[in-house]
Amino acid sequence: MENVVVRNIEPKDNPVLANIIRKSLEEFNAAKYGTVYFDKATDHLFELFESTPKSKYFVAELNGTVIGGAGIFPTENLPEGYCELVKMYLSKEARGLGFGRMMINKCLETAKEIGFTKVYLETMPELRKAVTVYEKFGFEYLKGPLGNSGHCGCDIWMAKEI
Repeated sequence: MENVVVRNIEPKDNPVLANIIRKSLEEFNAAKYGTVYFDKATDHLFELFESTPKSKYFVAELNGTVIGGAGIFPTENLPEGYCELVKMYLSKEARGLGFGRMMINKCLETAKEIGFTKVYLETMPELRKAVTVYEKFGFEYLKGPLGNSGHCGCDIWMAKEI
């Protein structure tokens, strides 16, 4: 995709990404307790990913403007070989243009390079378009949550072998 740069998160990205995440959840009426909306780490993504081994967060820029991000994280108490696809959000203007697929691909490739064999994610029905994208990637529904993400507001759990 022209004029798109995918890069590692930098400290300056924290406020922009927190804004994209929260605005996205507000748009879909999903700004509820138990989600990343109220997670203190949302305002400090660079520090979280910088200090956690085997984690990676990518930022997408279009024509020099941050349009979103996505990451992989070794969430506490996940089964052996799993990581979690986390904080996958795009600004309203960037949705529906293939950037989400691009970011998911980058995360899946990176997870595999790091040595993970499965990717887990949590989401909610309000984010139906995202769920459809995850289904197309081959994520399968689980009966309940894995690990300890701290996000009790999510009630769709999916995983994929990589």
